[in-house]
Amino acid sequence: MKSFTSGRYGYAAALWALLYGALGAGWALGMPGFPWGAEDPDLDGQLSILAWTTPSFGWWIVAFSVITAVTALALNRRSSNRAPLFLAWPSAALLILVIPDFRVMMGVAYTPLLLVAPVFGWDLGGTTLADAWTWPVLNQFVCALGGLLLAAAALAYTRDQKRKSWFTPERGRIAVYVAVAVPLFYCATRWAWVLGIPLGVSEGFLADAPQSLWLAGAYLATFGACGGVLTLGLTQGWGVTFPRWMIGVRGKRVPPLMAVIPAGFVSIIVTVAGITYIRSTIAGRFSWADWGAWLPECFWPVWGAALAIATVCYHERRKSDEQQAGAAHAILAGDSAGR
Repeated sequence: MKSFTSGRYGYAAALWALLYGALGAGWALGMPGFPWGAEDPDLDGQLSILAWTTPSFGWWIVAFSVITAVTALALNRRSSNRAPLFLAWPSAALLILVIPDFRVMMGVAYTPLLLVAPVFGWDLGGTTLADAWTWPVLNQFVCALGGLLLAAAALAYTRDQKRKSWFTPERGRIAVYVAVAVPLFYCATRWAWVLGIPLGVSEGFLADAPQSLWLAGAYLATFGACGGVLTLGLTQGWGVTFPRWMIGVRGKRVPPLMAVIPAGFVSIIVTVAGITYIRSTIAGRFSWADWGAWLPECFWPVWGAALAIATVCYHERRKSDEQQAGAAHAILAGDSAGR
């Protein structure tokens, strides 16, 4: 019998699609708030893949939303037919990875810095939270939410078919090593700049850039390095049981979602940011003379993919461990009752 969770994600994805389709129709009919084109602060059109669109694009949003809703509802039906997955996964990838751009990561990463900068008197070039969280950026989160609901419904549909999972602990360990190593390339360049070393850039670039750029770069590099340390927990014992130095929770089991949600979220935003840099690289917007300013970011999709794989492997391992523990407990309880 199909689980309630499986159906819940499918219906939620269908509801999202219908609501977003209604937004698309409203924009096409003249309602304000169209998040791309002239309404987007990305005036030069270098960030969003939909920068060329006008409000009339809303009719295409309607068509896509209808197809997405039908696909989501099809995922609620228990079947061995894999046809719905051929629509679900590309649609989810489009919503999660292609439509958003690197401003999603910038908003998430810079928010803590923007909150504490006034306290310490740091100059961030006049950037505020309002600049980081414009409606076009928030809309990218709305799109990603729809993609995540559709992906969750597709995963539940696949699980109902009872196919062997590809996400094994061995693959999880390899993915963790990759996820830890890749961002160190970016970290090395930004830390070097703070120390006055023009790694990957010209000395003129280093001298002319404002101090806020070095502060932001060092912050993001440290942010990425700390994230790499936390990623190790997906394969280490302290990712399952809180270590002894954590007073109040030492020895207790780590709730799986406490690791899965942030790791999965980070895997998405770094992949999206990396794809944006790759698009800009292909468009010829960067110079090889200053490769340190953009080449490390082009490897972020590898980082994001590895982190996503490691996260799913961790989730599958924790779920398997809990099932085995539950089975062992049931056996012991049965033995005790038999005595």
